[in-house]
Amino acid sequence: MYHYIISYGKIFLRKDVQTMKELSFQSVVQDNMRIDWNVPITMEDGVVLRADIFRPDDDGQYPALMTYGPYGKGIHFSDGYPVFWKRIQEVYPEILEGTSGKYMNWETVDPEKWVPHGYVCIRVDSRGAGNSEGCIDFWSKQEAQDIYECIEWAAAQPWSSGKVGLLGISYYGINQWAAAALQPPHLAAICPFEGCNDNYRDMARHGGIVCDFFPLWQPVQVSVVQHGLGSRGKVSRINGMRVSGDVDLSDEELAANSVNLKEEFLRHELNDEYYMNRTTDLSKVTVPVLSCGNWGGNALHLRGNVEGFLRAGSKEKFLEIHGLEHFTEFYTDYGREMQKAFFDHYLKGEDTWHQAPVHLRLRNVDGTFQDVDEQEWPIARTQWTRYYPNTSDMSLSVKPANGGDKSFEAMGDWLTFMTEPLKEDMVIAGPLSAKLYVKSTTEDADIFITVRVFDPDGKDVTFVSASDAHGVVGTGWLRASHRKLDPDKSMPYRPWHTHDEKQPLIPGEIYELDVEIWPTSVNLPAGYRFGFSVGGRDFELDDSFGPFPFLYERTWKGQAMYVHTLDRDSDVFKGTTTLVCDKEHQPYFLVPVIPKK
Repeated sequence: MYHYIISYGKIFLRKDVQTMKELSFQSVVQDNMRIDWNVPITMEDGVVLRADIFRPDDDGQYPALMTYGPYGKGIHFSDGYPVFWKRIQEVYPEILEGTSGKYMNWETVDPEKWVPHGYVCIRVDSRGAGNSEGCIDFWSKQEAQDIYECIEWAAAQPWSSGKVGLLGISYYGINQWAAAALQPPHLAAICPFEGCNDNYRDMARHGGIVCDFFPLWQPVQVSVVQHGLGSRGKVSRINGMRVSGDVDLSDEELAANSVNLKEEFLRHELNDEYYMNRTTDLSKVTVPVLSCGNWGGNALHLRGNVEGFLRAGSKEKFLEIHGLEHFTEFYTDYGREMQKAFFDHYLKGEDTWHQAPVHLRLRNVDGTFQDVDEQEWPIARTQWTRYYPNTSDMSLSVKPANGGDKSFEAMGDWLTFMTEPLKEDMVIAGPLSAKLYVKSTTEDADIFITVRVFDPDGKDVTFVSASDAHGVVGTGWLRASHRKLDPDKSMPYRPWHTHDEKQPLIPGEIYELDVEIWPTSVNLPAGYRFGFSVGGRDFELDDSFGPFPFLYERTWKGQAMYVHTLDRDSDVFKGTTTLVCDKEHQPYFLVPVIPKK
């Protein structure tokens, strides 16, 4: 049991008969808020985490909104992510209306837009990051336990109403699922905004293939704010303090204090204990959930929100899917007002939440959206339609075709099948899948499927995605040796691969593959076409969409940095793959066509 005495900007902590020790922090009043910088929160194992707390400057008791993550709570949005900050200023100025913006921090709430409405905003540097000591072990059980203890600490403070909510984007959404599954007594509701939860399928290995993103992300976004950089680290423009603490650790000590994701992902090919320990048992999540996904997050910020909604044990749960950059709708009036209505209801008891179980912002080809309310996911009235590829003329239709075999070089161009121009408008919204029959010249093959939409001139239609100005419509992946299915979890529209054993191919033999394609949406006008590209590498848009940005050591050509190169050097993945199409083997793509109400 912990006892805290708060007095004049200092906390005195006593644990049982432990000697009382003084842990100082700074407390100021500015911009109509009481702000406590670097408040210490001591974990049960003795590690001290640090939090910044923004709250009303009075003696009231308020609910708290908390984030816990590795990005450095002291880094201003503009310093950590200048490209995206520039876009907010130029394209979404409403985000900066009614706020000075000087407390904005990547993927966390702007306190100036929440504290005046009676909320305490808490930002905790995760273990080993920023001002918090310890070792970084991403998405580990220890991180979930830390959040549990931070929630219970916050609920016991004199300024607290006793109710805590979790609200944040991406990393700050991912660990919400894990913390909620531990069922902290004072956690009242969560809003994982574009936050996945299946460490293997959503993040590390798409279809069994290593995704480049997190191994690239770690040195760019986390190592630069690791605790122990001290005087070598950044200084916060938010409060003038050192972002990574006052301790200077050697390079060797820093390396020892952080898990290396690239090494771990390459070492663990199957869905073993490493990933399972970082994957949430969603049935244990019982608090109210508002799960917000992004159609354009088709390699990280979508699948987990959908599966989280479907599989959470909560009686009160809601799914919302939007578009645009993965941070945009979190801060816009649309997103913030939705979040506020949710938390006002579940943290304050107000009659503010009347949203349908499923709210979708369907994408229009001109970049706008159509808001629709539904009662379930997938949409009950979906017409699951098989579209068959014809290998003789590369067409795509609802009639089976026997066009014969069609081969492609794994590292070459893709096979693209497309419909005739649509005779009437069509709505596609939901998960997709593919049934393919393939053979390879090697003992394995990686399959990449891209959903595409074409305008009447035959040009690709792209969308502002979570992480790319020209994002593709949808994607799916599968390593053929990982084709084994879990029959209990698989659905025709969402196959579920076990990833618990490798089943190598015999060169030249035919194998049946069921490929999961992550959900998508698009309202297709008459005259447009849609189709699928099948290949052995990541799809890339043509040069007409350039010049392409180069970030995270990758050129963004429709997939941003969510590409797959790290475990594909072997000649096994550089052979020839053949799509088999005959009377006995008729491949198809399952498409969720939504009729009008």
